[in-house]
Amino acid sequence: MTETLFEMNEQSEIQSKKDMILSLFKNGTTEIEAIAAVSGAKPSYVGSVLQKEGLIDNYFDLYTSTGYPMNVYSKHFRGKLGFKNVETAKRGVETLETAYRYFDKNQDRAGQHHTLEMGLTMLDRARWTGKLEEAEVYRRWIVGKLSKPLVENAKPMAVEVKKAETEIEETKEPRLKIAA
Repeated sequence: MTETLFEMNEQSEIQSKKDMILSLFKNGTTEIEAIAAVSGAKPSYVGSVLQKEGLIDNYFDLYTSTGYPMNVYSKHFRGKLGFKNVETAKRGVETLETAYRYFDKNQDRAGQHHTLEMGLTMLDRARWTGKLEEAEVYRRWIVGKLSKPLVENAKPMAVEVKKAETEIEETKEPRLKIAA
């Protein structure tokens, strides 16, 4: 005589990662890294899910939509950058260049920094989704910006310093040599 001590009538539900993320957050787990560890999702995905659901508004990374403004500079790029094809990437770089020059003219270094950051973001998004030709368009723009010397005309400046040192030496009074 075999008796079952208990019956399992409940079927365990398989939660999607998204549902698990939302459940964890709503039940008090608010650290993105902790939710990612428990759910098996990447932190970027967790942040994206929570942001889309309106549960957080301060998460930004490589994959955060430009629809969520990071700062005052974000509006300059909303809907204007992409990598669907090479032409789209080229238009994106034109947008970046225009913004970079605008911020340079206004000596807005934070604006220039954000512009470079957006270029790098588009490069990486394109690269890591296999759009290598499109990524190359952004890479060339970034390299063009970063390959300019930080100190303009470094060699002529060095020549001027050497010339000034020589002139100072020549103006010193000669020392008298006393013969013994």
